[in-house]
Amino acid sequence: MAEPERTERRLRPAPLLFEPSEAAADPEHFFDLESMDDPRELLTRATELALAFRAAADRAVEFQALAAAQLADPRRFDRLSPGSIAERARWTEDYALKMIEYGRDLQREGDRDPA
Repeated sequence: MAEPERTERRLRPAPLLFEPSEAAADPEHFFDLESMDDPRELLTRATELALAFRAAADRAVEFQALAAAQLADPRRFDRLSPGSIAERARWTEDYALKMIEYGRDLQREGDRDPA
């Protein structure tokens, strides 16, 4: 079975609420979740945060892959080896090779996307 094309736009996750600096300094404070008394509200907000962080992490990985592909581009006079990219990103060299290829796939998708 072929994988579906990634033509649909991603749903935007729930916005992360701003953490005031004094609240962020308190290790017991996390997006005001500790002050919620209603477990239904707590579950809803905690789920929103988990989904938002997951979406942010997925998006960050895509940008890592794009950057790795750009840094490894043989047309660059200052191109980096997969080992150098791995060292900069704190990856193994095998993982860097996979991320470079993933980034190249994303670049090709972007070249085909008319938007």
